[in-house]
Amino acid sequence: MNLSDVLIKPVVTEKVNKATEKFNRYYFIVDKKANKVEIKNAVKQFYGVEPVSVNTSVMPGKTKTRFTKAGFISGRKPSFKKAIVTLAEGDSIDLYANI
Repeated sequence: MNLSDVLIKPVVTEKVNKATEKFNRYYFIVDKKANKVEIKNAVKQFYGVEPVSVNTSVMPGKTKTRFTKAGFISGRKPSFKKAIVTLAEGDSIDLYANI
């Protein structure tokens, strides 16, 4: 797998920002086939920082239902894999640089 295909997008929420400030952890949505070594190498290549640890979890898809004129429409959101990357003391990633 190419390293450019591993990281899909960073997760930017209030809860993630608190974890970043307190524990120096960054959250990414990654490809479901990617393993921890590939995620670590991708973060090292794209952001130029040295990850201390990588934790992964597969988030299950959820059922969503909405009410329309035609009645209830129900479907499923896809499942995805989330990676929690802990960086060394003093390292940081600027996720807002490209905005």
